[in-house]
Amino acid sequence: MRREFERIHGHAPEGVWAAPGRVNLIGEHTDYNDGFALPMALPQATVLAARRRGDGLLRLHSAQGDGRITELAVADLSPGAVGGWARYPAGVVWALRERGLPVGGADVHLDSTVPTGAGLSSSAALECAVAVAYDELYALGLSRPELARVAQYAENAFAGVPCGVMDQMASVCCAEGSALHLDSRSLEVRQVPFDLTGHGLRLLVLDTRVAHDLADGAYAALRAGCERAAGLLGLTALRDLSEAELPGALAGLPDALAPLVRHVVTENARVGRAVDRLTAGEPEALGPLLTAGHASLRDDYRVSCPETDLAVEAAVGAGALGARMTGGGFGGSVIALVPAAAAGTVAGTVTAAFAAAGFGAPAVLEAVPSAGARRIG
Repeated sequence: MRREFERIHGHAPEGVWAAPGRVNLIGEHTDYNDGFALPMALPQATVLAARRRGDGLLRLHSAQGDGRITELAVADLSPGAVGGWARYPAGVVWALRERGLPVGGADVHLDSTVPTGAGLSSSAALECAVAVAYDELYALGLSRPELARVAQYAENAFAGVPCGVMDQMASVCCAEGSALHLDSRSLEVRQVPFDLTGHGLRLLVLDTRVAHDLADGAYAALRAGCERAAGLLGLTALRDLSEAELPGALAGLPDALAPLVRHVVTENARVGRAVDRLTAGEPEALGPLLTAGHASLRDDYRVSCPETDLAVEAAVGAGALGARMTGGGFGGSVIALVPAAAAGTVAGTVTAAFAAAGFGAPAVLEAVPSAGARRIG
């Protein structure tokens, strides 16, 4: 990264930082309802080399781009003014300035191993890499939750995606060997040991290669539906509705909103059960919770698709302890918790099922609980 930065920008960087993608074990579409989630960071990450500039220019280069440098005046950044991948790093710089923080320009070179469109938070990894780099370059002294909020605000207000904060909190706060129990209201976190290898398990990521775009309006409609339901129930957020109260609440809601509420409430409960199982040293017990979570996302939240449904069905049929789609939905990836000895069989069975259905071959990755955003050089 240092050599490539110098080749592109003509001088050495001040540092190199990395921020990972994530998979969410359980707790989907709960974060914008002030709820709970249990993500873990991936080994795949966005890596960024950067050096401050004194002339107010932000010069962005990506190894995944077209080879050109995108040059932007920091003072002119505004929502809608930047398109493509550059809107994510530019949005973070804009969001920092919106907070009144004294940040200027930088030369930046980016490279990423997080698959795009796979539901693995490639955009959050990009935003958080910029956030942690700028925090150090400009001596801002922001806490990890503050950095996550900045990155989320950039995605909401600058990139136009009304996401919750879970992706960004996972990218900046996860720890190696653990899953992150996140309270999206308070931003309190707890590291929960997640020892796959010691229990003879592997967590496979089955990327369906069906690209999703959360800026296309469907995600925003789901969020608006949840907020409307909370208002009708007299709640600050759906997080405030318990499982015991759910039947009575559903009876008074419009038919279009009741399934959304049922998913959020039961999903929050599944997060609690998953944390209990991991705390008890029983990671294999996550399996049925994953599969139940997928059924809820498929039937109540309706964010699945034929490819993710087939991946879950084939993985469980081939010996996975449980499987579900991960991420916002409408494509993306499925995670499958499998006995280590069955990993090859599960991956092969899913691939064969896709071929038989006429789908393109999925990509298979292994998810290993990894470290959050940090300086690496």
